[in-house]
Amino acid sequence: MALKVPHRVLVAPSGFKESLDARSVAAAIGAGVRRALPCAAVDLVPVPDGGEGTAEILAEATGGTLVPVTVTGPVGEPVRASWARLGGVTRGTAVVEMASAAGLRLVPTDRRDPGATTTRGVGELVAAALDDGIRRIVIGCGDSGTSDGGAGALRALGARILDADSHELPDGGRHLARAARLDLDDLHPALADTEIVLACNVHNVLCGPTGVARVFGPQKGATPAQVEELSAALERWAKVLERDGRAHGLDVRFGAGTGASGGLGAGLAAGIGARIASRFDVLLDSGLSGIDLDSLIARADLIITAEGSIDVQTPRGKVPAEVARRAQRAGVPVLAIAGSLGEGARDVHDVGIGAIASIIPVPMRLEDAVANGHDLLVDAAARSMRLLMLGSAVASRSKGRAKKRKHRAAA
Repeated sequence: MALKVPHRVLVAPSGFKESLDARSVAAAIGAGVRRALPCAAVDLVPVPDGGEGTAEILAEATGGTLVPVTVTGPVGEPVRASWARLGGVTRGTAVVEMASAAGLRLVPTDRRDPGATTTRGVGELVAAALDDGIRRIVIGCGDSGTSDGGAGALRALGARILDADSHELPDGGRHLARAARLDLDDLHPALADTEIVLACNVHNVLCGPTGVARVFGPQKGATPAQVEELSAALERWAKVLERDGRAHGLDVRFGAGTGASGGLGAGLAAGIGARIASRFDVLLDSGLSGIDLDSLIARADLIITAEGSIDVQTPRGKVPAEVARRAQRAGVPVLAIAGSLGEGARDVHDVGIGAIASIIPVPMRLEDAVANGHDLLVDAAARSMRLLMLGSAVASRSKGRAKKRKHRAAA
């Protein structure tokens, strides 16, 4: 009896934070699929989501180049980052990946305090692109290690953030509790004729019970006391931005995307008039990337997507949910592989993900899972394909037996 297996598999993952970027995740899953299904055609499409690897993915997809720059890292020390000068029909556009200058992976585990880290390096990357003559910049927001409301980035672009005595505040989100005035008189002159788009998760807001301090602060190392301190500081910062900023009418506290990358969305939207947009609209549907994901989905028999943790946040604009949403329209089944399965993981079935699997086969320390992410992904993908083949075999046998019973009954 013939075994029905997928002939074409589309692998469309995001990265695993602090372990593997999206390209590496796609390659590992592809290797696992081929181990179990050596004859299958496998399309590897790492999905740019604004986080780690976005600039590299888009530079490669458009025939562009990466431009290295040394900038101020999230803990104030120099780091080597880069921005992408895109090619092809998107020539003249730059992509700044905030994670390359202020990502969580750049914050040593013993220095994780989102009230102290800075986005200054992000602003320095933007300034480098401006100085190179770029007048359209897309900033990918994701995988941040910061919660400074974009204050550091604004400073790097010429802004001054002052306390009640007109003294400049130090870097770090907690100091925004003393913010009294935002001075934008000396912004980089090229900003006046530059289009800046923030490609972000529009579900993230700056303030309130679902604001960045409370939702993402603990992930970045904040204690409960620090979460409350930072939340109050961002509330004050929001008032200053609304009064002194340049995006009049923006709801800084609760506007869509204002909480992107620890409030970078709010800071750059209000401070320099950057436009907040859904990351998938910008990075996939605008033609910016050169990736026609919907066409690749339509010709697949199976889609495998992935992210570091599948949990309650996944349906709120994460890559697996976006891939599943598009796959549902085409009627293609979706499997999601994760580094870990957290609270609310089962809810992803409601957004079109047919099955989920963890890469962790036995109890292990998080550090070990991160360090061995590639091999664990390969094994998890191969196991999933073997389970799929087993299910196909059971279905085929059941169908065959049903036919035999029908024939006997008819006789």
